[in-house]
Amino acid sequence: MLDLRDPPHLPLIAPSILSADFARLGEDAGHILSVGADLLHLDVMDGHFAPNLTMGPALCGCVRNALPDAFLDVHLMVRDPGMFVEPFATSGANHMTFHAEVLIPDHCIDLAATVRQLGMTAGLAINPQTPIEPLAGLLPHFDMILVMSVQPGFSGQAFMPEVLCKTRAVRALLRPNQRLEMDGGITPTNIAGVRDAGCDVIVAATAIFGQPKALRAGVVNALRRP
Repeated sequence: MLDLRDPPHLPLIAPSILSADFARLGEDAGHILSVGADLLHLDVMDGHFAPNLTMGPALCGCVRNALPDAFLDVHLMVRDPGMFVEPFATSGANHMTFHAEVLIPDHCIDLAATVRQLGMTAGLAINPQTPIEPLAGLLPHFDMILVMSVQPGFSGQAFMPEVLCKTRAVRALLRPNQRLEMDGGITPTNIAGVRDAGCDVIVAATAIFGQPKALRAGVVNALRRP
């Protein structure tokens, strides 16, 4: 099983199943893993923190049942992440990321500890407009930092290149065994800048699942080796 704390030789590619065909979710997700993706990214939105409703623990459990060996990277874009930690852990999540914007720093640290106690690795997400300086003291407590390159809510949004400056600043603060993930509008056209900023876990949704199956392996390879 993948361990995010092991430094990868190449970037890890994490297709977001938000853009998969939900009527054939197991098939779609299994196919993208079979052609080279490393893990699956689950975008969870509550209609409050992010203006959309997406998936819950039951869907996570269905993906786990269909793909027992898959690494499931759950991204909570919710107002109260604490209420979802145990249900997603029970449903088979391997990693859980929640947002810095919804908790005070001490609560972020406590919740990261709870995530680990339940057998998952812990991540902290930062929205495009959120400054990194007040959060610098939190970063050592997490296994992965996720910098959003769109506003949370919907797949298919345009990439915001202005976040790359902040991403470089985050990378400089991380240990070698901490991952830096980016999510939002990433395509083979802009991946070089994302890689140069230090990201080693790449989330892509429309860029992968918006392509016919025959072309998806090529997109995965382009994201991994620009």
